[in-house]
Amino acid sequence: MQERTAGIDLASEEHRLVVVEADGDRLEQRRYPHSEEGVTALVRRLGELGVCRVAIEQPNGLVVDRLLDAGIAVIAVHPNQLAASRDRYRAGGGKSDGFDAYVLAELARTDMHRLRLLEPDGDETRALRALTRAREELVEQRVSLANQLRAQLDAFWPGAGRIFQEVDSPICLAFLER
Repeated sequence: MQERTAGIDLASEEHRLVVVEADGDRLEQRRYPHSEEGVTALVRRLGELGVCRVAIEQPNGLVVDRLLDAGIAVIAVHPNQLAASRDRYRAGGGKSDGFDAYVLAELARTDMHRLRLLEPDGDETRALRALTRAREELVEQRVSLANQLRAQLDAFWPGAGRIFQEVDSPICLAFLER
């Protein structure tokens, strides 16, 4: 069987897949929803087609983890590299998800010497990434709640904003509770 490569353009709602043959002929182009079933079907289809490498813009995330778990080589392509490569395959025109997936597949086929092959993360790295995401979400919640408290104080007691520089500081919260 010939060596096949693929490109996946990720989006929040659906992912675009393009698979090309070793000679550059487009074999398949499909859309997959960003859901458990969609990602599973995407990885399964790549296996059925015997795809050896997949190029993708993001170096991490659910799709990347699933591809690596399935034993498929994943290449990280920086968005600037993708943007600079579009003109090699089309003169003019704007960005489209299907065309970006095709360019990614072609980069995986022709430019391996310029791209970075991803290594699967170990359990410790995955755990650290999950903890980091959880911390980021908690910080966002804290900032949001502090902004809500600041808005309430401004509405009912504007002087509190001048007395306390940070409304979520322990001294301010103790004062307000009292």
